[in-house]
Amino acid sequence: MVKPHVLRYWEQEFSQLNPVKRRGNRRYYQRHEVQLIRRIRSLLYIEGFTISGAKNQIETEASGDQNATTPVRKKMVEELIHEIDEVVAILSE
Repeated sequence: MVKPHVLRYWEQEFSQLNPVKRRGNRRYYQRHEVQLIRRIRSLLYIEGFTISGAKNQIETEASGDQNATTPVRKKMVEELIHEIDEVVAILSE
């Protein structure tokens, strides 16, 4: 989980993260933005990137460089499989 003040900071640092603001300045994140938030969190907290390093990595991934995105996609798939396994375990109890 990412705290709201961290999300606000990331919105300033990552131009790709631009949620829709509605009444009362509430932010609504679309699916691609939630995926981007997960990727940013992974880069910063798991892989140990700095903010500027994470920016560079995300820009590289967005540019379509296959050498950079293949390991990233594999990691994301592994994380999704792990999350699904956890959900299945909870539901089977």
